[in-house]
Amino acid sequence: MDRLIYTAMTGASGTMSRQAAVAHNLANVTTQGYRAEEHRLRAVQVQTHNSTPAALPTRAFAVDASTHTDFSEGALIYTGGQYDVAVKGKGWIALALPEGGEVYTRNGSFETSEAGVLQTHTGIPVQGDGGPITIPPNSRVTIERDGTISTVPQSGAQNVVSVVGRIKLVNPPETDLMRGPDGYFRMSGGNEAEQDATVKIAPGYTENSNVNPVEQMVSMISLARQFEMQMRMITTAEANDRAATQILAPR
Repeated sequence: MDRLIYTAMTGASGTMSRQAAVAHNLANVTTQGYRAEEHRLRAVQVQTHNSTPAALPTRAFAVDASTHTDFSEGALIYTGGQYDVAVKGKGWIALALPEGGEVYTRNGSFETSEAGVLQTHTGIPVQGDGGPITIPPNSRVTIERDGTISTVPQSGAQNVVSVVGRIKLVNPPETDLMRGPDGYFRMSGGNEAEQDATVKIAPGYTENSNVNPVEQMVSMISLARQFEMQMRMITTAEANDRAATQILAPR
């Protein structure tokens, strides 16, 4: 009885968390650079304090053990935007947070602010060799595969090429990356990843989400059926308990 109640009760709670993750993935099918996530469950035996009797070995909880991130690549989409870039293969683009520190993203859809700072659409500057990268006004911009940004003035000496910076590209171990509440990834130890010269980008492209909508819809249906089965188990446990009480009750 204990095994049935605890497994069904905590399993249903874990299934709801997994359903929320699948719904979040489906909501980000078209989010550029998004990485799918999945909640993984495991069984943990109930622990008691020293002053209380030990829990029965049949009492175990199904708990949310970890949140797994799918780091596989998404499809590259050609946009032709002069500030759009997509990481080819493994790697990340570093962003400089206004309050300090770095975050990492695969969403390479950028723009410039009124001051010419290369940034995301939410206003976070792109990290360069020496800080945020500023694009001079009235310039034609070229971004190389290694992240180097060059400009040519559209007036005056139009044959003068100037290097204004280089996008910081990193490739830390995936096990060291942690997804933040804002959707960006950070180093789990709080450190900043080192620039990796082997990481290359594709100018004029952006990377789509790696979420497979068909697979996520199948998972949603499967989890709904699993939740329904767990609720039936709880109902069955309640009926068994009621029947056992009637048998043991004095007549």
